[in-house]
Amino acid sequence: MTTAAVTLLVLLLGAVFLYNSLVVLRQRVKNSWSQVDVQLRRRYDLIPNLVESVKGYAAHEKEVFKKVTEARARATSAQGVAAKAEADNMITGALRTLFAVAENYPQLRANENFLALQQELSQTESKIAFSRQFYNDTVMKYNTRIQLFPVNLMAGALGFGAEPYFEAGGEDARQPVKVRF
Repeated sequence: MTTAAVTLLVLLLGAVFLYNSLVVLRQRVKNSWSQVDVQLRRRYDLIPNLVESVKGYAAHEKEVFKKVTEARARATSAQGVAAKAEADNMITGALRTLFAVAENYPQLRANENFLALQQELSQTESKIAFSRQFYNDTVMKYNTRIQLFPVNLMAGALGFGAEPYFEAGGEDARQPVKVRF
């Protein structure tokens, strides 16, 4: 084998390795997004039960129920990372309001169904937070890889573009939650 043939073979094997590593990373990003989506879906499924539990005690709080229902509808129909993140932030705000209403009803807070739903939703929120973090970590690895030399020379030409991060919404999402007793 000539030196030119060996060099060409090494370059070809290097290109195959780089391409395969990008495919693996892109699939990890898709998988991690799927995990976020699964947890968000679980949350959306819990919300109607939670709303129904609170409705019986706070029937006059129609605006709160309307906001929660609208936020859930928007979230279930959202497509893509940015739209899901925005819808997720709306859900979070609506749920905060719902729980604030529930604070005004001691008999509701003592209701076993409400407590079970609240605990399940709290666990789901923790899983969502972990899934978001894992997704963003995976996106960071992928985006870093496609920007490093010499991968960046091939990545764009082969259709490997940057993936968006799952970001918290505006300033409201970054503010501490106000708890009143």
